[in-house]
Amino acid sequence: MTAVVEIRNLALGYPELTLFKHLSLDIQAGTTLAVLGANGSGKSTFVKMLLGLMNPLAGRVTWPAGRPREVGYLAQLTEFDRRFPIRVRDLAAMGAWRGFGLWSGLGRAGRTRVAAALEEAGILDLADRSLHTLSGGQLQRALFARVILQDAPLILLDEPFAAVDQSTEAHLLSIINRWRAEGRAVVLVVHDLSSVLDHCSHALLLGGGMAAQGTVDEVLTPDRLVAQGYMSESQASWMFRGNAQQKGAAHA
Repeated sequence: MTAVVEIRNLALGYPELTLFKHLSLDIQAGTTLAVLGANGSGKSTFVKMLLGLMNPLAGRVTWPAGRPREVGYLAQLTEFDRRFPIRVRDLAAMGAWRGFGLWSGLGRAGRTRVAAALEEAGILDLADRSLHTLSGGQLQRALFARVILQDAPLILLDEPFAAVDQSTEAHLLSIINRWRAEGRAVVLVVHDLSSVLDHCSHALLLGGGMAAQGTVDEVLTPDRLVAQGYMSESQASWMFRGNAQQKGAAHA
């Protein structure tokens, strides 16, 4: 696989607080990296570093093919002001402003692309709705449509399943799976392990000043999840016992 970004001996945090250190990691094309950890462990800070909004305290970040001209990004819903007076189709179209031009407006081809992205996100029927009328799940779908139109080789999603129901989460995961199949690299900040185990190839677990990375099976073990403060021993025992029972039933 081709590395989109190579990280070596990274330390991340603030002058008075190091969140984690000694992280070496390749984010590769065609993979989905889940970033997990307790609150304050550095998940969103890691995303901001990849966006170029924060500098590491130490270490090296290299882009083998050059930094992508476009990086797809979906921020947490709490950072988005839905009172902004635009329609759903206008929000989605912002994802392709480089291709459409700043002043030229949308031509027929551009309108077709926007409609296709809204349809894939499942909200074409809401295209002319104002943002303030949307539910949390509908707004998240609109933001996914914007990322679809960015057409980026690296996609960063910060808590994309917050405030959405299970049906919407499943739909958004299908889009993420399509991005991975197309050879894009997806970095996915999540809280819920259940959305990771079957849909992500790799994991980065932050907590306790440590950063553990590797395949999902290598990283998300009960002992490590407890040691890095992600869950208690009883939670880990219950979670992994339930997963083992589900796998046993599936193979019966």
